[in-house]
Amino acid sequence: MQTKPFRIGTRGSPLALAQAHEARDRLMAAHGLPEEMFEIVVLTTTGDRITDRSLAAIGGKGLFTQELEEKLASGDLDLAVHSAKDMPTVLPEGLYLSAFLPREDIRDAVIGRTAPKLMELPHGATVGSASLRRQALVRRMRPDIKVVVFRGAVETRLRKLDEGQVDATLLALAGLKRLGKVSVITDILDPDTFPPAPAQGAICIESRIGDQRTDDLIVPINDPITFDAVSCERAFLGALDGSCRTPIGGYAICEGDLIKFSGLIITPDGRNQHSVTIDGHRRDAAALGTRAGQDIRARAGSSFFDDWS
Repeated sequence: MQTKPFRIGTRGSPLALAQAHEARDRLMAAHGLPEEMFEIVVLTTTGDRITDRSLAAIGGKGLFTQELEEKLASGDLDLAVHSAKDMPTVLPEGLYLSAFLPREDIRDAVIGRTAPKLMELPHGATVGSASLRRQALVRRMRPDIKVVVFRGAVETRLRKLDEGQVDATLLALAGLKRLGKVSVITDILDPDTFPPAPAQGAICIESRIGDQRTDDLIVPINDPITFDAVSCERAFLGALDGSCRTPIGGYAICEGDLIKFSGLIITPDGRNQHSVTIDGHRRDAAALGTRAGQDIRARAGSSFFDDWS
């Protein structure tokens, strides 16, 4: 019987802590365990420390996970809680995504200072975003808008907005909900015209392959619908060698035993894009995502990626 606390690794931002607490609370409820059976271990990642440059410039998504994964691999942590959209498509040897919590809203939210909607911002307005996908989609909608890199925790970005550094910013609706900050939202974007990042709105659990004790702990909190949808989306990303240098959007919807995926690749300037839709059985979720990625890559051609890689 487990006598020492399970060690849950997380980043230290308010959103990361909210996600870690949600995972812990679900584990407590699933197993009838007291809070003292779980220790939340906060680690600072390279991505947290370097906030003055884009992720693409400093090495990509793995900078938000590396320190946590090192402690997980060494056995210092039993599991790590992440925003699923921050996870690289290739994980360190011996680690895997063992569960996904029930997904929050997948959409992007606008927080406007000079106007509530992107289309209503003044000509030549400035929008802040750290996401190449959001930047490209904003440029597609409004070529006149100046887009600047806007990194940091949610609270930091909102403070910069209040200071007037930009006219608007975009954040994941899921994160704002988890932080209890929906009151700042001035518009919510339709995923059909402004597709989210693959895995947006999902919290994932990463653990060691073969750690049966942790696997047994996690199984009851895994949400199969989220697992299948995000597996499809991550497979799409993987087929496109998706990283923070690649503006990619996509989301899957499960209906009964079926799944439908819609995906998009777009150049950073927002001028050229290719989209794909595919559907099939949920048991083939990952294979469908891979097929969608291969299809869109073939149609776009290597020159599409060469122009901005």
